[in-house]
Amino acid sequence: MKRWLKWLLPVLALAVVGLFVGRAIEARRAEQARATVVKPATGLDLAPNDVVVARLLDLPRTLDISGGLKAVNSAIVRAKVAAEVKQLTVREGDAVKAGQVLGRLDTTELDWKVQQADQTASSTKSQLEIAQRALENNRALVAQGFISPTALETSISTEAGARATLGSAQAAVELARKARADSVLTAPIGGLVAQRMVQPGERVAIDAKLIEIVDLSKLELEAAIAPEDVVALEIGRSATLQVDGIAAPVIAKVARINPSAQAGTRSIMAYLVVEGQPALRQGLFAKGTIELGRKQALALPLSAVRVDQATPYVLQVQGGRAVATPVRLGERGVVSGEPWVEIAAGLAEGTPVLAATAGLVRDGTPVRVAAVASKTPAASAPKP
Repeated sequence: MKRWLKWLLPVLALAVVGLFVGRAIEARRAEQARATVVKPATGLDLAPNDVVVARLLDLPRTLDISGGLKAVNSAIVRAKVAAEVKQLTVREGDAVKAGQVLGRLDTTELDWKVQQADQTASSTKSQLEIAQRALENNRALVAQGFISPTALETSISTEAGARATLGSAQAAVELARKARADSVLTAPIGGLVAQRMVQPGERVAIDAKLIEIVDLSKLELEAAIAPEDVVALEIGRSATLQVDGIAAPVIAKVARINPSAQAGTRSIMAYLVVEGQPALRQGLFAKGTIELGRKQALALPLSAVRVDQATPYVLQVQGGRAVATPVRLGERGVVSGEPWVEIAAGLAEGTPVLAATAGLVRDGTPVRVAAVASKTPAASAPKP
């Protein structure tokens, strides 16, 4: 083979490969050009409930509260003497009446103390009798001139000291008897046993907790209120509560407001009396709202206000497009179980706005609404 043919064959092969590569590149560019053709916007079809209308309504101003239920009347039976628990006749959940015997403490030591005090009192009584007889004899001797008045004064002092010692001993007897009487555990109030903290056979110290009793006929909610909200809170205001484990709403009323703020949080405690129900128990968590007042305001459902930007805004339907419109919010309230918010500035009455059910929609997106829904609360009358 000639030498020039050796160089010609590779060149021809490279030319053929380059031709095929060039055609492939041209085809790819044509395909990308077809893919980048901008299709005309088709718009977003909205259901009637995807649009709400800003309307004037009677917007209630509410205050959220929460806390645990607590019995207004409760008592803890404590040990008044140090002794061994001999008997307890009640357990958790038992109903008791005021004055009912709940148990007894062992009185062996207490009986000996009563006996000791009695014997001490008897001894001091005998000493008083001796001092009295000596005083009478000395008075007679002074009258007859056999002893000096100074000796009589000594007898008087001795008799007075013996009388005081007897009084002290008799008081010790009464204290010992009271301690023995305190070994009988009685219920100070009527109610239900909430907790039994000891068992028979245990030795307890003075002031040890033995039994807790609660009266569920009257419960209250302790709620922490911010200082700025206490001004509008009044005695007698009604609240609707949701209690754990209870489907039906529970009605409560503000009964008392603490005049002092809590240390640390600076919150102020308000106490709401709860209407009694068989299912209510002390310690259940409850939350709800108190209506503080009402005002006529232009409002929207709170869910229609979008907060994914620096300032809150709504997407109003204008000229067939969704237009982002900044708004200034005012007071909030719950109407027909749904949170609403006052639109203080940025919208006019009757402006259609995309609801939260419309989802994420960009500013300027064409929209088509089948029928604008007037999502107005069914009831705006004051709540009970």
